Amino acid sequence: MVDSVAALLAGATDRAALDAPGKSGAVLERVRIDGRPYVVKYLDHDADWSLRAAGVPGSPTVELWRRGILDALPHEIAQPIVAVAHDRDRPTLSAVLMHDVGPWLVPAVDDPITVGQNSRFLDHLAALHAAFWETDRDVDVVAPRDRYLELSPRMAAAEATLGSSHLVPILVAEGWPRLASVAPRAAAVVVPLVHEPAPLLAALATTPQTFVHGNWKLDNLGTDDTGRTVLLDWETPGRGAGTADLAWYLAINCRRLPVSKEQAIDDYRAALERRGIVTEPWWDRQIALALLGALVQFGWEKALGGYDDELAWWEERAVAAAPLLG
Repeated sequence: MVDSVAALLAGATDRAALDAPGKSGAVLERVRIDGRPYVVKYLDHDADWSLRAAGVPGSPTVELWRRGILDALPHEIAQPIVAVAHDRDRPTLSAVLMHDVGPWLVPAVDDPITVGQNSRFLDHLAALHAAFWETDRDVDVVAPRDRYLELSPRMAAAEATLGSSHLVPILVAEGWPRLASVAPRAAAVVVPLVHEPAPLLAALATTPQTFVHGNWKLDNLGTDDTGRTVLLDWETPGRGAGTADLAWYLAINCRRLPVSKEQAIDDYRAALERRGIVTEPWWDRQIALALLGALVQFGWEKALGGYDDELAWWEERAVAAAPLLG
């Protein structure tokens, strides 16, 4: 790991700002080093609300690099990071240097992805989880509590106190109060957990744990020329329930999925079982809790869209899972 961003980029030429679909406030730049193209992502706690929410010094990505976890990813995952820097003179600033994988990323459009690519993403998500199943590695980077409070009123209030103008915290603050009027049955279960997720975390902890990415969305995914899944932006990685990554994928990508949520869930479960993970004893409990957890993370966003088929689907899952909180 390099001890300054300047040292990381020594000799870089043809530097140009890069537009990206992310909404965290991170800045990206395309550069050339020794004639080869790279992308630099600047991870600045002073500018990025998601880093502040994660609460990891440097950044979660830097911590994954430091612990060697990125080197242990399964073959199905193509992670493009080649070097990281944490600036010793400015501890709030880090940067990651990546191969330029832009041509392989999922286009940032509104159209559904193909059935084949969706199946591959679910299969490779299962590969990631199977590789770290009940691991004793030190993968506790972002605490489960902080993962579930990333998009909470707590985060929105903290950003408002800082005078943040980022869109997501503003929408989070607007959306959560709407849930009670738009979907009161869902709100009765979810809103208490948005303020204190301990009952959800305790229930999930009784099921098998693995290493989760924390932001398995299409903007962070792609397919390289060998069929591997390109994976970016380790926003809230750490120990957790694998189905929590799956539930996040279903919630945030809902408009672009080419199959039903039920089919996607079945595909992921089958992929785990192909890799030797026995799911029968714990599956129903964990998937129900994980789907509830996704609404703890995205209830604000679903409420902003009004009561439609999408929110109705999640409401039913939240109400059904409530008795599992114990």
